[in-house]
Amino acid sequence: MEKQHEVLTLIEEITRNDGSKYYEIGNMVHNGRAELAAERGYIKEVRILQLNIPHSKNVIKYEDFINSHYQMQDESMDHWEEWKRTPEMDKVVTAILNENHVG
Repeated sequence: MEKQHEVLTLIEEITRNDGSKYYEIGNMVHNGRAELAAERGYIKEVRILQLNIPHSKNVIKYEDFINSHYQMQDESMDHWEEWKRTPEMDKVVTAILNENHVG
């Protein structure tokens, strides 16, 4: 299987089944998979908070991290795979949220 290279273009708010929420930097494919996961009951909800975010240095760093650690789930998924971050990547995501006035 060929390695995917996901370009991250939007900010989502994902609500887990326990009601807790988190922000994710994703794209339309990721959002579609999250919508499907919500329909199947793996998460409660996903909302797009901002589309077409600038492709900043922080977005590129996070994109590189995601592309080297995760594959986009396909439609046959049987669970929701939350992208776990390192403390450094938590700081990068916080910077992306701040750059885009989210959170």
